[in-house]
Amino acid sequence: MSINNIFQFLVPKDKKFFPLFEQATFKLVLLAETLHEAVNVPKDQREDYLKKIDELEAQIEEINHQTHLELSRNFITPFDREDIHTLIKSIDAVSDNLQGAASRMRLYQIEKITKSIRKLTEITLESCQLIKVGVAQLEDLKTPKKISDVCKRINKLESKADVVFDKAVADIFENESDVKNIIRYKEVLSSLEQATDKCKAVSNILEQISVKHS
Repeated sequence: MSINNIFQFLVPKDKKFFPLFEQATFKLVLLAETLHEAVNVPKDQREDYLKKIDELEAQIEEINHQTHLELSRNFITPFDREDIHTLIKSIDAVSDNLQGAASRMRLYQIEKITKSIRKLTEITLESCQLIKVGVAQLEDLKTPKKISDVCKRINKLESKADVVFDKAVADIFENESDVKNIIRYKEVLSSLEQATDKCKAVSNILEQISVKHS
């Protein structure tokens, strides 16, 4: 048992880090929901959603910053300091990639939203919802199976996203003759696919923390 775990028996329940995790995952789900909504509205209504995504990404970045400040102020943490650092950073990375996809839609003035883009936003939304569930389970590390089940579902979604992405890129090269359009759509698709990779990275960290404390 680490010295950090020993001290946990002597201190009250954490009131610093889990509230920050909760805020971060709540806003991450909201960001993913907003992006999914953005690709399902007419183009002339999309900008309001994209602005909201920018705001949410900035808020998650600030939570990331606040978490690191708390790490510098607090000697006792609910689990290993490095794991806290890596977890919040990985959640922030998911939001960065989702915001990146939204930014590219604006930058490249994407007119038509393809079924593949909608499907990938749907997958990322489900993955973010699972991240929220998994992170909440960290407050009770006596039930590692719950975290393990969440992680398995996230990993399956990441594999599903790879299939959607590969097919979408193949379709673009086969059916699109305009080089500019190929670049536009591939950039958006890549950001969304990378977001699912980052979701898988979060699941890996959750599983590592769970194993350490099981």
